[in-house]
Amino acid sequence: MGGDLRNFLLIWASAVALLCYCHKIGQLIDRGTARVLAILPVVFIFLVMPLGILTLSPRAITSFFLSWLANFKLLLFVFDQGPLSSNPPLSLPRFIALACFPIKIQQDPTPAVSPHDRELVNVDDGQDLEKLVNGENKDAPSQKIAPKGLKSHLNYALKFFLLVMFGYIYTKEDYFHPKIILLLYVIHIYIGLELILAMFGALARACLGVELEPQFDEPYLASSLQDFWGKRWNLMVTSILHPTVYSPIRSAFSRWIAKKWTPLPAVIGTFLVSGLMHELIFYHIGRQKPKWEVTCFFLLHGLSLAIEMAIKREIKGTWGLPRVVAAPIVVGFVVVTAMWLFMPTVIRSKIDEEARMETTALINCVEAVYIYLKDVFMDHKL
Repeated sequence: MGGDLRNFLLIWASAVALLCYCHKIGQLIDRGTARVLAILPVVFIFLVMPLGILTLSPRAITSFFLSWLANFKLLLFVFDQGPLSSNPPLSLPRFIALACFPIKIQQDPTPAVSPHDRELVNVDDGQDLEKLVNGENKDAPSQKIAPKGLKSHLNYALKFFLLVMFGYIYTKEDYFHPKIILLLYVIHIYIGLELILAMFGALARACLGVELEPQFDEPYLASSLQDFWGKRWNLMVTSILHPTVYSPIRSAFSRWIAKKWTPLPAVIGTFLVSGLMHELIFYHIGRQKPKWEVTCFFLLHGLSLAIEMAIKREIKGTWGLPRVVAAPIVVGFVVVTAMWLFMPTVIRSKIDEEARMETTALINCVEAVYIYLKDVFMDHKL
């Protein structure tokens, strides 16, 4: 355990050193081929860094933070785009924090939506397609950026309590149908991911002294796949995939098809890249040859979302299910397809076993603290 901790710290110290190098390159070399050649070796190093960590959870976090998010931010940085590019240039501490952590600084609590982005959800400049399809007269909460990136303490406390309850259920899994346990794993992944990202977000906010955009926006309330993936689920990934994958594909297809249809291949391509990056993370975690089930999961959702968007454009928002009906259908589709295509890879990588062990250890820790405090209180009372 001690040796792996040293490896983990050494890898992250090396990552920070490499980011210091990238920050200096940004000051010395203008965007273009020279900067690409200077930073590309760092991208390749970040792709293999997680393999040096033995423990599952730190390896998964390092893979997600460095191999995916940091690399995509650096690829934007070589062209003076993305969160790492700024005028005036970012300070070194802020550059490293934005590169390493899945965070996005909140620029304006109520930013205006650009015409380019509005085409994804609008029939025309005066019609909000998401509102029309769901029969709403007011903007949904997910359509506005929260004034703060972190939710209430009660929200996180309730989700933490759910994880504790899941841990207890896992100890009694013989009494439950395997599909029920699998469903709990799906919910466990969502809650665990949100809490982990929230902790890193809170740390970054405390260090940088800035407000951050939310990373999740209650995805179980999504009224459509577009609402789920674009406005509620893992929004840091969405904000990175948009300029690195979605926009270039859309621009390329604009040469061959009508502009209003270019979002469809762009969406499919974006989900394909997301699936491949998830395969890389699972390879880092389990070190097993991929079976491409996760890629199929994301391709299925990319195709489904493209079909949904095409239908919305054709009906021009004249009909739609109420949110109270649409939300269970959308979330049900996501959960069922995740249990079918996503979870087998999770189980093969033994992430479920690790999650159960960590949750059980957490329960034992809470129980030990409770017993200790109870004994202290009783001794003091006597």
